[in-house]
Amino acid sequence: MKKILTSLALLGLVVVGTAATAAEEAHNAAAPTHFPIDEPKEMDWSFAGPFGTYDKAQLQRGLKVYKEVCAACHSMNLVAFRTLEGLGYSEAQVKTLAAEYTIHDGPNDAGDMFDRPGKPSDYFPAPFANEQAAAASNGGAAPPDMSLLAKARGVERGFPRFVFDIFTQYAQGGPDYIHSLLTGYDETPPAGMVIPEGTHYNPYFLSGVSLKMPKPLSDGQVTYDDGTPQTVDQYSRDVSAFLMWAAEPHLEDRKKTGFRVLVFLLLFGALVYLTKRKVWEGVAH
Repeated sequence: MKKILTSLALLGLVVVGTAATAAEEAHNAAAPTHFPIDEPKEMDWSFAGPFGTYDKAQLQRGLKVYKEVCAACHSMNLVAFRTLEGLGYSEAQVKTLAAEYTIHDGPNDAGDMFDRPGKPSDYFPAPFANEQAAAASNGGAAPPDMSLLAKARGVERGFPRFVFDIFTQYAQGGPDYIHSLLTGYDETPPAGMVIPEGTHYNPYFLSGVSLKMPKPLSDGQVTYDDGTPQTVDQYSRDVSAFLMWAAEPHLEDRKKTGFRVLVFLLLFGALVYLTKRKVWEGVAH
């Protein structure tokens, strides 16, 4: 009888413990303490890995998404029009693209400010006059500048993944995060979660359960001329790749240089070893 009672008591503890754990998990789902709630999805990028390169067609599509959607709120203060030749545009095309923008310049000889068409040496103009105006137009939160966004954003990857990242040269945390964020607006918040008024739930947001920026993309919003699917997922992929290029336009050259340096070091190491063998082969040890 004692064994039976002990078994029943243990069974009761297991049931209670399981119920408590389930209740705790439900509570944590409604009130998470770690963000993002969901880890960004790892995407397949052409520029990933030691031999990765940019897909220029994708970058051009990403520029179009930025111009037609993102540029209404987000600046790119550190990106000059002339650098767009790296996307595969000719010098004449860059001049035409720059001229589509109006640049507030001056003062002139009379001491007055004036507006003029953009030139390749100009930088993408900001959509707002200053940060205060940007915040006032966006519910009190100024949209971040996108020049270095793909390098500034990214979720820390814990042990042991960051060790493997060293060998795989994983550096796509920013694009992965941006893509997941842009495609995460349709997710449904867990039961009981309180979403602050005027914000939008997104489980991939790095700083909380929701953010002020509403869903920026929808299917068919941007027209592609090359037959690429006009979906939110594709728009998100393209603009994320473009922002990676904006943050690191010399990525391809850096990788080529790194490969050449490694080849040189291997050859140099082999020569040093052979020289050492030659110099010391007649010396008794």
